[in-house]
Amino acid sequence: MALTPAGGLRLHTQWLPGRDDGSAVVFLHGLVMDNLSSFYCTLAGPVSRAGHPVLLYDQRGHGRSDRPPGGYDRDTAVADLAALLAALGLDRRPVHLVGNSYGGVLALHTALVRPDLVASLVLIDAQLTGDWVEKMTDTLSVAALGLEHRRLPEQLAALGRRKEARLTAGADALLNRTTLIEDLAAGAVFTARDFARLRHPVLAVYGEHSELLPGARDLAAGAPDCALRVLPGVGHTVLNEATEGLCAAVLERLGAPAGAVAR
Repeated sequence: MALTPAGGLRLHTQWLPGRDDGSAVVFLHGLVMDNLSSFYCTLAGPVSRAGHPVLLYDQRGHGRSDRPPGGYDRDTAVADLAALLAALGLDRRPVHLVGNSYGGVLALHTALVRPDLVASLVLIDAQLTGDWVEKMTDTLSVAALGLEHRRLPEQLAALGRRKEARLTAGADALLNRTTLIEDLAAGAVFTARDFARLRHPVLAVYGEHSELLPGARDLAAGAPDCALRVLPGVGHTVLNEATEGLCAAVLERLGAPAGAVAR
């Protein structure tokens, strides 16, 4: 693991080589308590062993990456990704983006604003339509207040729960000392017109009990080349609770010819 200078930040990265020199698979994690480790223990190893080069990184403000006070909007996230790919020499060919939860939002936004960077998309229970922006910002605002007033990191540290204390302290800093919540609130949901503009193969993997599934069905209906896989028995926790089925779907998509739609 390393801290890679990219676009004025140091981003914490992990590179797993594949058996060929094909396009890299870049994983995008979710918000606040998430980081590259969520993929390291689930999808990254199998994808690398299947022969695909893998790049994991902590997005700005998360994990061990730098935490500047601002720049948590989607366009800046895409700029961070582009700068990182250039810094690592991975900008010579498009990459496959695999995004979990809000990471899927960023993957889809990247495909819309920088299609030259993208070979294909895998979206894992990503928030796409509906009132998710309002719900997420409300939830994060409540969490920010709780962290600020309950001094939870200090309580956990006093109990000897050092890892939880460290993660909670990072969440406190991200929610209460950056513009993350405001930047999220300023974002817009995707529209049918956005889906129709997609020119990359898309695989959407969702849990059958996920409240985000209607947005995935809208995506599958509107995007020119999209396969929707619904995994039984899970909700938003596809990555951790349906890892085997998810991994099989991802590897099938990465092994499919360009433009093929796996049903």
